[in-house]
Amino acid sequence: MWPTTVRARATVGASAVVAAALALASFALLGLLEANLLRNAESDARRQAETVAQLAATGKLGRVRPQARGIDFVQVVDADGRILFASPNLAGVPAFPPPAPDAPGTRSHTWRVRPVDAENRQRVVQVVTQTPDGMAIVYAGASLRDADAADDTTTAALVIGLPLLLATVALVTWRVTGHALRPVEAIRAEVAEISDRGLHRRVPVPATRDEVARLAETMNATLDRLEASGIRQRQFIADASHELRSPITVLRTQLEVALAVQDPELWPELIGGALEDIERLQHLTADLLLLARIDAAQPVVAAPLDLTTLVREVVEGRHGDRVPVRLRLEPEVRVTAGALWLGRVVTNLVDNAQRFADRDVEITLRTTKGVGPGTAVLEVVDDGPGIPAADRERVFERFTRLDDSRSRDHGGAGLGLAIARDLSARHGGTLTAEDSSGERGANGSGERAGNGSGERAGNGSGGARLVLRLPVTRRAG
Repeated sequence: MWPTTVRARATVGASAVVAAALALASFALLGLLEANLLRNAESDARRQAETVAQLAATGKLGRVRPQARGIDFVQVVDADGRILFASPNLAGVPAFPPPAPDAPGTRSHTWRVRPVDAENRQRVVQVVTQTPDGMAIVYAGASLRDADAADDTTTAALVIGLPLLLATVALVTWRVTGHALRPVEAIRAEVAEISDRGLHRRVPVPATRDEVARLAETMNATLDRLEASGIRQRQFIADASHELRSPITVLRTQLEVALAVQDPELWPELIGGALEDIERLQHLTADLLLLARIDAAQPVVAAPLDLTTLVREVVEGRHGDRVPVRLRLEPEVRVTAGALWLGRVVTNLVDNAQRFADRDVEITLRTTKGVGPGTAVLEVVDDGPGIPAADRERVFERFTRLDDSRSRDHGGAGLGLAIARDLSARHGGTLTAEDSSGERGANGSGERAGNGSGERAGNGSGGARLVLRLPVTRRAG
């Protein structure tokens, strides 16, 4: 029976709260009104009874004046139940109960047995006093017709007014909630219409600047990310298909030629070329698999490690490189990372530098001070053709080649730097291509000095400089 829509639940909830509040307020109002009118009537009756009691105490009941305004009756009864005095409107009315108390005092009663006013209650004050003839009881009664009339009027007003007020609250809540939820329904309807081929669509943003507007903005931001992700995925599939098509085509051609050639002396050369293409396919497939794992946001198993040792092991583990690598490493630079993935970052940076270097590749590792434990800065600099300033962000895009034919000759597929940047970001770091004209200290731990290649020209001459920055891990103790 509980309503299932937000609009209905809000209406029922608001109506229930208002109904409970009005019920409590009504009871409180009736109680306060009753208490106030009863107190006024009792005060009038008390004054009248005390005045008559003083006259009775001095034996002057014959001097009792007509009862004051608001007093219905006065009666004085002795201890034996005989009427000593009564107001004219009590003619023929027997003595009032209860019997006389043992000691003088004042008591108040509300009588529903109405000796005078047959329609309304009466507030009766009973005063016991000592007279020259013995104990006497003075009764003075004030009608509660005003209290009863006020109760009846207030009750009738509440009986009529409360349902109308509740209906008004329910109607207003229903209308206001419906108006507030109308943008939500528009957002829901638009999202329901969006498919994987309609990610360009956006939900309407109301001009209210409230929570619903922020919800719509967040939804549109999510759709922006989904659309960008879809575009990247389609582009990635297209680029991967293109990259796989070339070596597969060459491999098939080589195998067909090997089948067609009858000269056994040519077979080793043809098979060797095929093996090179198979190796290229293996590397490309491994890179594509790693990118898929990165995009799937698989967690990084990170632990404190010595970045200096890791860089040294990666470089010393390479054999037969075309260009030698010089190391200038600050000792014991510790970071928190996954050794396998961070080693892949260093490997990709060295591969990229050696692919385009002429004679020299230099790796520098240092730390910088700042807020907190500091930053580890790994710089890989080569003396190759460099990266133009306009392309320093584009080189990190997947399957990007600044010179397509030259990159193919060097064996690159355009994934190394993209993988390195993604892995750097997963470790809380950054990877950027920067101007190679900075200065470097002689020991590799200070600022960069000239690398012997001079200032870089606008076309990127002077070599490439790739900089990896990672937060340093604070040493224990």
